[in-house]
Amino acid sequence: MIEIVGWYGMAAIVTAYALLSFGYIAPTEILYQFLNAIGSLGLVLVSLYKRTYQPGILNLIWIIVAVISLLRM
Repeated sequence: MIEIVGWYGMAAIVTAYALLSFGYIAPTEILYQFLNAIGSLGLVLVSLYKRTYQPGILNLIWIIVAVISLLRM
């Protein structure tokens, strides 16, 4: 189950980046920030489970940035 969570997290972040890069969404849209936050959460969970703390901390920061952006919207 944890692997599915991790793969979903990776797919959500890559999808957000691709949609932004190709001009389908703007960084100020809720969808972009939501995909980043939920995707990073999946990667944080996998990182904690596997005890790989560097990617976990990186994605925790990614979540904080996304949540702050969502709250400011």
